[in-house]
This record gives sequence, structure tokens and C-alpha cells, in this order.
Amino acid sequence: MPTVRQAREALGDRLRKLRKTTRLNGKEFAQSLGWGATKVSKIENGKQTPSEDDIRTWAAATGHATQVPSLLAQLKSLELAYAEWRAKLRAGTQAQQLTVSAREASASMLRVFEPSTVPGLLQTPEYARSILTQVITTHHIPDDLDQGVQARMDRQRILYQPGKRLHFVLTESVLRNLLCPPEVMMGQIDRLTTVGTLPSVALGVIPWTVRLPKTPVHGFWIYDEELVTVETFSAELSLIQPEEIDLYGRIFQMMQEAAVYGREARAVMARVLDDLAAEFFPGGSSTS
Repeated sequence: MPTVRQAREALGDRLRKLRKTTRLNGKEFAQSLGWGATKVSKIENGKQTPSEDDIRTWAAATGHATQVPSLLAQLKSLELAYAEWRAKLRAGTQAQQLTVSAREASASMLRVFEPSTVPGLLQTPEYARSILTQVITTHHIPDDLDQGVQARMDRQRILYQPGKRLHFVLTESVLRNLLCPPEVMMGQIDRLTTVGTLPSVALGVIPWTVRLPKTPVHGFWIYDEELVTVETFSAELSLIQPEEIDLYGRIFQMMQEAAVYGREARAVMARVLDDLAAEFFPGGSSTS
């Protein structure tokens, strides 16, 4: 994953190439724009983030005004690219859930790939409680667990809204990772079998026996053709460059083609349920 520094350096390198078409060195170019002598050097070397006005001025001065929209998109991508979880979660888990809910509400189509965790839109309250407890503990944020779980459940209204299309692809590992008590996981899998029958939802599962077309390094969410979000341990990346969205779209297509749906997907879930029952509840009860 690119860091903020790397993204800033990439933008600076692109601006450097435009500046070189003027045959002016950095100091001369800065003087021609009425800027301080070191500003151009700092921008080109990724030590300073240019403003939108800086981008427009730079492009006009180099005769590349047509590149302004693309450059501004790259700048916006840089600004959005790396939002630290600690900062995003400072107000607790509920505030983050409300932010995500607004993002989901604005999209007509969601494509979600997850290799390790059940997506929030498909979680049961009990599973969500286990996941959000991890978040609160790991990031030392305010304990608003009840409010965070409720906000996550409220997000799920989108599953029943006309005109929405939601396509989820999960690996079988998602069904087997015990991120919660086994009885909670069993209830969660049962929930997935039900949600997968909703008219607005396509739910695919990639079985363990299928050769993966691409290493599942991380999960991602694609909102229409406008935004891709990726969660890491420390941050959420927001990708808006067309080539990035296209790449993730192609990877999603690959994962989709490897997945099974409908009766076959439910058969995979049933096998996992049987394995959980045999492992943890050999006596036949998961409630004792």
C-alpha cells in the first residue's frame, strides 16, 4: 500500500516532469510564479503538498492546463488516501458507522470482497459486538459498544432498499475464522444463508478447494465507479484514481468468477456449520 509520503512523491514527480518541459530549473520556475525559492523543490520532492491553486498555476505555467482535472484527482486521492483509524475513531465507533452509512447510501452499487471478516452489512448483532470490541480494545478509543453495534445494524436497512445492488464475495476463511464464540459464528453463518436470498444481494463464497486467481492480500469495498476503500490495521485508504478503481474492479471480477453462488454457496456454509457443531458441540447443543 502506498504511504502518504509515497503518494506525495508520486504527485511531485509528475509535476517535475511538467516543469521540465519549460526548460526552467526549479529556482527559475519558482521565480516565474512569484513563489519562494524552495517551494518548487519541496513540492517536487514530496516534502510539501501543493494546494489546488498551486496545481492550477503550475499546469497553466507549463502549458498543460488540460491535465488539471487529473492532477486535482491525484491531489484529492493523496488527501483522502490515509486516514488514521485513531483519528477516525476518536469519537467512538458509532460516529464511524454513521460516516460509512452515508457513503453507502449515496451509492447505487456496492461490490465487496472480504477474505477474513464478515462484512458489516451482513453481520449479526452478536458478531458485530465481537468485532467492535476488538476495535475499541486495539485502538484505545471511547467504549460506545452498544451505540456502535446499533449503528452497524441500522446500516443494514440498505439491504432492503429498492434500486440498490450489493454484491459480496467472501472466501471460505471468512466462515471459519473464529473472531467470536463458536455459537455466535454459527448464528452468523445462518444469517448469511438468509441474506443471500434477498433480491438486492448477490452472495458468493470461494471454497477452500478452489484455486484463487489472485492472492487475497486484503478486503476492499467498491462504491459504484467512484471510490474504493481498503482497511489496514492502522488506517483506511480511500482510492479515487480511475486506474485504481479499474484495477480493483478487475480483481473483484476475478474473485467473483472463482466463487460459487446460490445452492452451492449454501452447501459450503452447511459444511462449515457441520464442522463447527462437530468440533465444539459434539453433544448436539450449542446453547448449553
